[in-house]
Amino acid sequence: MAASFSTTLLPNYLQSKRVTKQNLILNPSSLSSNKTLNLFHALEYPNSLLKLSPSRHHVTIASAASSSTGIQPSEETISSLDSVKVFDLKGNGIPLSDLWKDRKAVVAFARHFGCVLCRKRADYLASKKDIMDASGVALVLIGPGSIDQAKAFAEQTKFQGEIYADPSHASYEAFNFVSGVLTTFTPNAGLKIIQLYMEGYRQDWKLSFEKDTVTRGGWKQGGTIVAGPGKSNISYIHKDKEAGDDPDIEDILKVCCT
Repeated sequence: MAASFSTTLLPNYLQSKRVTKQNLILNPSSLSSNKTLNLFHALEYPNSLLKLSPSRHHVTIASAASSSTGIQPSEETISSLDSVKVFDLKGNGIPLSDLWKDRKAVVAFARHFGCVLCRKRADYLASKKDIMDASGVALVLIGPGSIDQAKAFAEQTKFQGEIYADPSHASYEAFNFVSGVLTTFTPNAGLKIIQLYMEGYRQDWKLSFEKDTVTRGGWKQGGTIVAGPGKSNISYIHKDKEAGDDPDIEDILKVCCT
């Protein structure tokens, strides 16, 4: 089903609507909000493509919480991080704040391990890893899912940073990242996912349809922080206001590497 959709349905849709990569960049209005939402839903959950009805996504997009940078989290949030455990690829449980206790780290939180937008974010951040390495800064990615899902993501993306799984989603709750259908299916996210398909990125459908991802991780947005050294030293926070809301990489580098 995944291969059929990515190689046949998507190109046919784009051809029928005369949508090109250039038009999407220069003229996002070439896709209406409704059509974009429907297509984005199909890209994320293709098995439900035939179940969509025009009225199902005739919604008004609510404004989500805006990104925040340089804002210190509350003491309650910081104190809760010691009790949040993430797991490395060997299955070792590690308190979240230990990831930056003795070093500075850029920590990205993915929507879920199958997400095509998250695969782009991994590349986006890894493209500056040489600068981070030169400054002694670790690059870390956390995903809401199982250790096996994290292993699959590592194998598929060849991500050069550290990867951790958060099966309980506790780290996402601690940082109060936004969640919900209206922050997932947005026109901007839809346009971005189409562009990523044109660039050759692909969703992992198996990971995307695993029960926990669909019921929980599929609706939770992530974010990016710069933290450490020191458990309470969080100097940068970007909370994604919608799916695919990547932080400005130059802002991250200014905080972590200068």
